Amino acid sequence: MTLVFATNNENKVKEIRSMLGDHFTIITLKEAGIDIDIPEPHDTLEDNAREKSSVIFEMTGKDCFSEDTGLEIDALNGAPGVLSARYAGEQKLADDNITRVLHEMNGKENRQAHFRTVISLILKGQEYQFTGVCPGTILNERRGGKGFGYDPIFMPDGAKQTFAEMDMAGKNQFSHRAKAFQQLITFLKDAANKPLA
Repeated sequence: MTLVFATNNENKVKEIRSMLGDHFTIITLKEAGIDIDIPEPHDTLEDNAREKSSVIFEMTGKDCFSEDTGLEIDALNGAPGVLSARYAGEQKLADDNITRVLHEMNGKENRQAHFRTVISLILKGQEYQFTGVCPGTILNERRGGKGFGYDPIFMPDGAKQTFAEMDMAGKNQFSHRAKAFQQLITFLKDAANKPLA
């Protein structure tokens, strides 16, 4: 089964390919010859994910999926949420985003937060959604040089390292994206074994 992944983020492509193995072929937007930055105009991760998969399906007519992920911090009333990638501006610089979060979290006792990923799959013209959540804590400072986004300041519940200190296999044990992708993979394997109605 071949699927177009509606993203320009190479890190996300590496994550999903590391989980899918040989079962499915993932084509990136670049590999599909699509050079657009799909807007994320909505107030929810669900609607943004649907927007991206719908745009690519309309352009290609191929089975495809997209995802939208947000860091939702309790003490910031769920921020940065849907604005996670551009929390410190449209330049979308992870380091600037982290700096803003650390500044806003300064002095706050409640450090609880969670990452949430919503995947929108369009298979044979029908949309399906899958959600993965990873609860954790926002640290006071950056730790680790791996990963991307807010990984250096996020420690998952039950872990002793930040996402940025883990290798891919370690991250996938906790990751919100891994949880959502696991649901997607289970669904796709099931769909591959029986025709969809």
